[in-house]
Amino acid sequence: LQQGWDAEIGLETEIIPLTRPYGLYAGNVFSGLVKVNGKPAPFTDVEVEYYNINKKYTAPKEPYITQVIKTDAQGVFVYAMPKPGWWGFAALSERETKLLNKQDNKEYPVEIGAVIWVKCEEMK
Repeated sequence: LQQGWDAEIGLETEIIPLTRPYGLYAGNVFSGLVKVNGKPAPFTDVEVEYYNINKKYTAPKEPYITQVIKTDAQGVFVYAMPKPGWWGFAALSERETKLLNKQDNKEYPVEIGAVIWVKCEEMK
């Protein structure tokens, strides 16, 4: 369990953890490297959501539910998890090739994404 947590899988798009994605406390930061087709993905949106099971917490407004951060020029993002529980990170981008709809003969963009869930605990 202590090895391989930062291994690349080789998917079309993926988040490679730069912080071990387990054994974290609330308030710790999680960082990751987003890659698309094996290359760092600069300035890519990463959506962050808290798994609010049983609606335990109430967001003050809509933008607090899905927070959006961007990777830097090297494809790296960092986020501090303020509450214990599960946090989802989704890196979203468009595939270079488009999808052809044969009915209307138009090409449409295809969104690709990588997701990782990280759990942090309250320090006691």
